[in-house]
Amino acid sequence: MDLGTQATGVAALADPTRRALYEYVVSRPGPVGREEAASAVGLAQHTANFHLDRLVEAGLLEAEFRRLTGRTGPGAGRPSKLYRRADREWAVSLPERSYDLVGAILASGIEQARSGPAPLEEAIDEAAAAAGRSIGEAAAPGDLTRFTEVLAGQGYEPRLEDDTVLLANCPFDALARTHTALVCGLNRAFVQGVADGLGCDGLHAQLEPEPGHCCVKARREP
Repeated sequence: MDLGTQATGVAALADPTRRALYEYVVSRPGPVGREEAASAVGLAQHTANFHLDRLVEAGLLEAEFRRLTGRTGPGAGRPSKLYRRADREWAVSLPERSYDLVGAILASGIEQARSGPAPLEEAIDEAAAAAGRSIGEAAAPGDLTRFTEVLAGQGYEPRLEDDTVLLANCPFDALARTHTALVCGLNRAFVQGVADGLGCDGLHAQLEPEPGHCCVKARREP
């Protein structure tokens, strides 16, 4: 999801009524009906209906229709509208962080090191490069402009200056501060993987740390 979609969804919970309904629905072991939700938070039925449907529109809840009596056919009555938590995950961070991505890279690298002869750090870099290539290939073919667009989608806040791409934000910032060599190494491999996946020949990611920026820069070389 893009930042706008995530922000809109999370903003829906700023309303205390919607937040109370959401918290009640997600606390239950199964889908919740309108009457149950209204009664649980002390709302009039029509008010609860309105806010529950707004939570569905925001993507926080999902709705389904089911006859609660188990009866079918004529005389069984209309199906009830039930609500449950949506499957999608929500996270908003400013600046943008991607700890799920770095977690997946580290897990993949550890698995590779366990099953193969490569040292752990090398296996992690290979996993990072593979993750980057996969993202780049999904957006290929591309040029330097497309490269910056793809990195922007990963939270890097790239800035193109001549033939150099500067990265103003590190999506793995907290880990990079405490495990600098490991995380900066996989970061470089990931960025290079994106360039390779896009088919950006001559574009090389390298470590050039400086205050206020990601440790990686990408340069186009002859």
